[in-house]
Amino acid sequence: MKGVLICGGTGSRLRPLTNVFNKSLLPVYHRPLILYPLEIMQKAGIKQVIVITGTEHIDQITRFLGSGSRYGCRCTYRVQEDPKGIAQALGMAEEFAAGDSVCAILGDNVFFDDLSPSIKSFQNGGHVFLKEVPDPKRFGVVEVDGTLVKSVEEKPLQPKSNLAQTGCYLYDNRCFDVIKNLKPSPRGELEITDVTRWYLDQKELGYTVLNDEWVDAGTFESLFKASALVRNKEKLIVDEVKNEALKQLTMNN
Repeated sequence: MKGVLICGGTGSRLRPLTNVFNKSLLPVYHRPLILYPLEIMQKAGIKQVIVITGTEHIDQITRFLGSGSRYGCRCTYRVQEDPKGIAQALGMAEEFAAGDSVCAILGDNVFFDDLSPSIKSFQNGGHVFLKEVPDPKRFGVVEVDGTLVKSVEEKPLQPKSNLAQTGCYLYDNRCFDVIKNLKPSPRGELEITDVTRWYLDQKELGYTVLNDEWVDAGTFESLFKASALVRNKEKLIVDEVKNEALKQLTMNN
């Protein structure tokens, strides 16, 4: 499996910060945003990653990630000069994928669940990661019944569930042929939801419902929320280590 890290878009909702920095390099507590989705790929054992990004500040991303060796992977880069949607960006990875399945993650998504078991066990078809949200109208919405996916809709006015499709997608290599035959949506983009729906139509779409937090860190509020959640998690880990050390010290005495 190959990794596709999609860092497109202009970051307009995060200006003026993105006038200076690429959105994916903005800090989430103690690390740049881009390292969170990259860490998911690392945990899943993905060693080859292509970064798809826009023309703005691409030099910053390439300078930061470099060859990828510092992060246990090998990075390749492609520029999405005319952003026409997530599916279009994914389609640019076809040659890189070289017949393999792909794990595509949006560069501004922060996941707190461990996605690696689902990624490692993926065989074929499609697989999406879902999260219950209070405002499903803002997302691609997935309706499920037991182990089956019943429907997939992009930003529906009357959502059939409160399960949002998050920014991590597992597809086999057929996704590239699907993308080639997509038609732009009314907003002029190739929608990733349409790729997911194709696998649904083939009855080859699986899903995982996330239990922990998920943040689409594309606004000031969500970026702040992601930082606060990461800080709390890091503090919890430190406190657990201290408590365990104190417990061992007490037992030894």
